[in-house]
Amino acid sequence: MTGGARGIDLARGARRAAGVAGAVVLGAAWATAALGHGMTLHMLAHMTSVAAAAPLIAYGLAGTALDPALRWPRLVAPLAMSVVELVVVWGWHLPAARALAAASPVGLAAEQAAFAAAGVGLWSACYGTRDAPSSMRRAAAVLALLWTTMHMTLLGALITLAPRPLYPVHARGNLPWGLTALADQQLAGVVMLLVGGGAYLCGGLGLLAGLLRERGTETVPR
Repeated sequence: MTGGARGIDLARGARRAAGVAGAVVLGAAWATAALGHGMTLHMLAHMTSVAAAAPLIAYGLAGTALDPALRWPRLVAPLAMSVVELVVVWGWHLPAARALAAASPVGLAAEQAAFAAAGVGLWSACYGTRDAPSSMRRAAAVLALLWTTMHMTLLGALITLAPRPLYPVHARGNLPWGLTALADQQLAGVVMLLVGGGAYLCGGLGLLAGLLRERGTETVPR
């Protein structure tokens, strides 16, 4: 086997492993969400879905026939998917929507499926720009991830700094670790700030580093 073929096989194996790992992580996130104990566990499930499982699944799908960025390149574009992610994240964190999701298995399934689909869509759109001929599309991927970092951080800060519990459905439940409803909500906001904001920030900076490295290579005289 030549070095090139070995490299292709290794890349395929890595993507398959990432896809399987992502599916396992997503299953764990959904199981955590189904427990229904407090806002913190809900937020852990949400962040695990969009910031851990979604990038793994998107990497596993990248370049295959199931890659949404290849199947629908105009729809699954970085900036468009960042707007979808914003609508999904902020929409499902409205108190009424959170109550709907907590009230029935159907509502919970719809919430978690929306999180996973939006996350996979955004990460797939951004992964799909790495080999794109247009540097503008890759720059759009950087902006999309950094924009997602900003709105995740803002929402996390609003949840953390709220002076009263925003989600009565969690205040009435069995809260983890003996927390009060407000402390549980504050901890959930911190989880969003650190995990959500951090994951998208790292992704955006990684793409930016690759783009700058390529630009530097192009400007070096031969």
